[in-house]
Amino acid sequence: MTSIAPHTAHPRDLAVLGGTGNLGLGLAYRWARAGHRIIIGSRDAAKAEAAAKALKERVPEGQIRALGNEAAARAAEIIAVAVPFAAQRDTLAAIKDAAQGKIVIDTTVALKPPKVGMVQLPPEGSAGQIAQLTLGTGVRVVSAFQNVAAAVLDSDHEIDCDVLITGNDAEAAALVSALAADGGMRAFHAGPIENAAAVEGLTSILITLNRRYKVGHAGIRITGL
Repeated sequence: MTSIAPHTAHPRDLAVLGGTGNLGLGLAYRWARAGHRIIIGSRDAAKAEAAAKALKERVPEGQIRALGNEAAARAAEIIAVAVPFAAQRDTLAAIKDAAQGKIVIDTTVALKPPKVGMVQLPPEGSAGQIAQLTLGTGVRVVSAFQNVAAAVLDSDHEIDCDVLITGNDAEAAALVSALAADGGMRAFHAGPIENAAAVEGLTSILITLNRRYKVGHAGIRITGL
């Protein structure tokens, strides 16, 4: 086992919408361990409370609470959306007003069961582009964390892969890169939000590699740096 990260010098109020799911819980755990103030958001208040309670037991020193998605978005400085693609549009619509002027980290991938090993991008180009189009120019959308396995995030193990971040605002991308580092990950700004299509497509490729080569959590590494 390895420690995740030292306590950050700049704790922030982070809402994790879909924080009751595997990816959301993993991000919340990593960031709580790093010293950030976590708000678990969900459409189901009971599930949010249960997830926050369970996370508090794992991180007793953490500042963790639960709210509905819209209230969580209003209370947070930065919002992470970690919901399935089928729930993305409704979630974004519900928080649009609350998210104005803020950074939204979108982790969504347009996976369409049962063919999740096949790249199936939406007409807009990517889930990241859907997020930016839905929320508008008043929100700085950063697409990230699609290629990190939820089971690895929600653990104390070292993360043996890199994170590719896309977004139109360099300052927002740098801040999300710092949050990735707080969670024990090395991140790179890979260009504008249009490039989210390539990053999201890698998720289906990694799923295929996991299946074909019977590995647990395939990831990517940027070499030559």
